[in-house]
Amino acid sequence: MYRRTEFSTLQSCGVPNLSKFRQAPELVALGSVIYRRRVELGFSQEKLALIAEIERSHVGRVERGDNNVTVLVLVKLAKALNMSVEDLMREAQL
Repeated sequence: MYRRTEFSTLQSCGVPNLSKFRQAPELVALGSVIYRRRVELGFSQEKLALIAEIERSHVGRVERGDNNVTVLVLVKLAKALNMSVEDLMREAQL
């Protein structure tokens, strides 16, 4: 059922997964820091989303570097992870 193209597909409906083609290195670095801290705290994406008051799917996209995170969301995530925005940015080397 999967239609093969130069891109991997998300589902059998043939929707291409373009995330690796649009990820800025800075967003990937920031997402990696958020992911590592979430795992360190033993949080699921759902738990982090509930604490930060954002959608769970948005947490996943931020962690993968698919979304250019807004300042407001960054502040919410930092607080939920018991970190400052400055610490998040420093760890991501931004």
